[in-house]
Parts: sequence; C-alpha cells; structure tokens
Amino acid sequence: MASEEIKSKKQRNDECIINCLPEDLIERIFLRLPVSTLLRCVSVCKHWHNFIRDPQFVVSHLQCAPRDVLLFFQQESVSGEPYPSDAILIDEAWSPSTCAVPVIGPDDFLFGSCNGLLGLYTKTSTIKVANLATGECLHLEKPAKNVKGDHFSFYSFAFHPVTKEYKITHFLGDCVEGRPHNKDRFSTIQVYTLGDEKWKDIRTPEALSLISVRNSGVVNVDGKMYWLTEEMLSSWQHAVMSFDLWEESFAMIQLPAACEDHDYFGPRKFWIRDIDGKICIVTAQTSRYGPKALAGELQIWTLDNTVEQQRWSQKYNIKNPPNYIPGPHFVHRDRILAQLCSDNVYAYELFGENCDVNLCKGVNLLDFSPRKPYNMQSYICVKSLVRLDVYKKAGIVRRPKQLEGWQLKKWETWKRRLSKLADLQCRMHKFEHHLLEVAETMGKRCQFLKDKQHNIAEHVLTELKQVLQHKPDNPDQLRSIRRLNWVGYSQAQQKLEVRLSKTEDMMKVVEQAQDMLDQDASVAGASSSDSPDKEEQGSLQH
Repeated sequence: MASEEIKSKKQRNDECIINCLPEDLIERIFLRLPVSTLLRCVSVCKHWHNFIRDPQFVVSHLQCAPRDVLLFFQQESVSGEPYPSDAILIDEAWSPSTCAVPVIGPDDFLFGSCNGLLGLYTKTSTIKVANLATGECLHLEKPAKNVKGDHFSFYSFAFHPVTKEYKITHFLGDCVEGRPHNKDRFSTIQVYTLGDEKWKDIRTPEALSLISVRNSGVVNVDGKMYWLTEEMLSSWQHAVMSFDLWEESFAMIQLPAACEDHDYFGPRKFWIRDIDGKICIVTAQTSRYGPKALAGELQIWTLDNTVEQQRWSQKYNIKNPPNYIPGPHFVHRDRILAQLCSDNVYAYELFGENCDVNLCKGVNLLDFSPRKPYNMQSYICVKSLVRLDVYKKAGIVRRPKQLEGWQLKKWETWKRRLSKLADLQCRMHKFEHHLLEVAETMGKRCQFLKDKQHNIAEHVLTELKQVLQHKPDNPDQLRSIRRLNWVGYSQAQQKLEVRLSKTEDMMKVVEQAQDMLDQDASVAGASSSDSPDKEEQGSLQH
C-alpha cells in the first residue's frame, strides 16, 4: 500500500504540467520570476530545486535581473540623536522603497555592491558579505586590527569576469611605530579571495596618497580596480592608478588635458566614478566661499579602452552643477543622481552627449533630512541567487565576538522611538474604529429624526455619512514599524499626523450629533456613554 502511495506521488510530479514543457521554455519562465518567488519554488520538488540552484541558471538570472539604485546613508548623530545606517532602494519607476534592508545593521558601513552581494564592515567587528535578496551573510576576519581613521573608500569589493572569483581589497596605511595608522599614504594593498584561508599583502610600486583615495573614491571595472593618486608633474596634478586583481599588477593612466580654470572659483575637485562599465572622471571647481559647493561647469570624462590605446573623451559638460555627486555609480538609465543643499536627492535627465548639458526635468527622489549632506553613497544593485555557503568552510570565516547591531545600548533610544510610533499607530487604529462604530450608531438615530422632519438632522446625517466613507484599515493588519527604513518611518509619522487631524474633524461631527440627540426628547435611548473616550484622544494629540 505504501509503495503505491509513493508511486502515485512520483507519478503526479512527473505529470506536472510545467515539467512537461520543454526545458528552454521552463528556463524562460523562471528567468522572469523575482528571487523571492524562486526561493519558494525551490521547495516545490527536486527537479525545480536542481534547476533553480544550478550555477548556470544563477548566472543567467543575474544577467536578466533589473538594475536598481541603492542609496546608502551611514550611521551618524544629528542634534545628539543617533540615526542608524540605512539603505533606500530606487526601482525602475524611480520610486524609493520604504522597507529596511535586513542585512544592513545600524553600525554597518557599505563599501561595495556586486552581483547582488553587499560588502559591509563595522569599526569594531568583522567584514560582512551579505546577499541583498536572500539575507545570507558571511563574516570574515579583518585584515588589520584597530585601524585608526578607517573609511569605506579604503575597502573595495569586486567580481573578476575571467576567474569568476569575488575579491575584497583594503588599502593599509603605512605603519607608524609598528602600528597601522591610516592618515596620509599607503604602500600595501591587502587582497582576499572568497574561499581562501587568509589575506594577501601586495606592495605598491611606491607610497601612494591615501587622502586622494578618501576624497575621490574607488571603482571596479572588468577585473581591475581604479583610484586617483597625486601626480604633481601632470597638468591636473592627478593620475589614475589601476590594479589588476588577477595579475596583481599596477599601471598609471594620465588624465585628459586640463582646461583653463577660472580665477574667481576655488580649487578643483576630482572623483572617479563608473558609468555603464566605463571608468569616468568627474571634475569641477569649488566655490571660493564654500569649499564643498561646486561652481562653474561639471566635466565628465570617460576612458575608452581600445586594443591600440586608451583615450579620454568628454561625455558631459554640465552647467550649474549640483552640490554633491555620490558614488561610485551616479548615472543610471540616462539620469544623473545628485544631492542638493535643500536636503533633497534628485534624478536629472541628461540630454545629449559630448556637448553642453543643462540639468532639467528633475525628479525629487527623497528628502534626506535631518541627515547631513555629503554623507550618501550610490550603487547599482540587483537581487540575485548567488550563494555564500560554498565559502563558509574557509579558515578566515568568523562569528562576531562582540555584541553588535541592535543589541548595543546606544540604539535603545532609536528603538524606543520606533516602539512609541508603533504604539501610537495601534491606538489610532483602535480609536478610529471605535469612533466609526459610534458614528454609525448615531447615523441610524439621526435617520430616525430626519424621518420625523427634524430641522437639523439632515445636515448632521450628511456629515456623518462623509465620516463613514473614510474607513481606516483593519487594526489587525498593522505594518511593522521595525521593518521600515527611515524614509518609511518619516512617511508613517506624516500619515499619523494627517490621520489625527481627520480624527479631530470626525470627533467634532460625532459630538455635534451627540448634542443634538441629547437635546431631543424624542430619542429616548440617547446616552452620553456612546461617545468616544475623550481622554484617549487627548493622549493621542499629546
């Protein structure tokens, strides 16, 4: 009997209509599904599990996955209040997410995004590689302990297209009295390949500027890492350094010919960025009165690699530049991401290439207040099926030894703010429903008075019907505040204020109806006990 049941189950699996389709058609269907759906499909049957977990399918799905923008804001203190690290995903419709990214902790610093994997670190714990979509995490031992002045630009995360290896790099500042001291220069790049047993130290041809790295950033393109360094003999006194992650070799690339600077502007700034897989140099003069504000024109040059030579070409020349250009990716789907002094992040559409461009048709993505300006990073990210469990047996993999994340006491104030907002939302839901129940009861009584030709009953009944049209959501289906990022948290606060204002208007209508019913002797069952608890509404207003 048992064998017949097993046989029938196997027969049902074999006769599944999807499994009867051609293999290439099944693949085309699965390639269109998001990672969240595919993770549920894995447990349907063994055939689907093997199909979805196949490395070739993972690569194919990665190539088809939509590219989103990830805006990252590192943890900071604003007016004495702590704000945790947080990320905002911008989808293809340029709509910002409101849900928190669970793999990012409150003290994490983001230094890379690659094939759906995020590279993060904290000042006191390990380096963390995490899958944005699946939540899988891998903690690695840091290459250097107690590094002073550490910065996210000193780390980098990349995938080599030839070797198919993931690599993490770290610029190690030159030692002072035998201790690492990141301040001015570095002579060592520390490299780790996921799955290896230890970090590898590689000496640079000469001591290079660590300050230039911090100010201009680092990008990875086609298995090579690029950054800016000082070159006093060149026209712009900067040059691009490259490091081949496979051959572990260095090369220097000269910048394009310098343009004439205007005397009425301040010093020139440089950034290295990535536009559609090409090395890009962004430069502009600063304001003489505000060293962080850009002035004049923003020039964007891209490096064209050919078999014969490397050649720079000017891609954009932007008049009236924004205040801040995030990195390492700041151009996405023909729009440039920029931060303005008005505490807003905009996406401006770019028209034309190799010509003068005026920023116009800006889309306001989000208001980042009260967070500080110049504290945002921008990455291109995808949601992928790339697995990390294949690297967990490496000797360098660690478990964090110290308390971290939301377990730390310093985040108790922030958690209390979340709990208070969640409690207010819950109480508001319950109060609204209680108020509507009372309004519905009074509506029936007012209808009775209207039938008796009461002079004001019709007016009150009309207002009560308008109140009943604004029925709130079910209080049992409240959204968890803890799952919101700070954009969602701000929106929840604003919505709560709007609902409170509407509730006050509803309360006035209900009180007017109650007064009318109390005054009319023809309604014998009217009682003030049906009115909502005014003390509860007072606490909500407070």
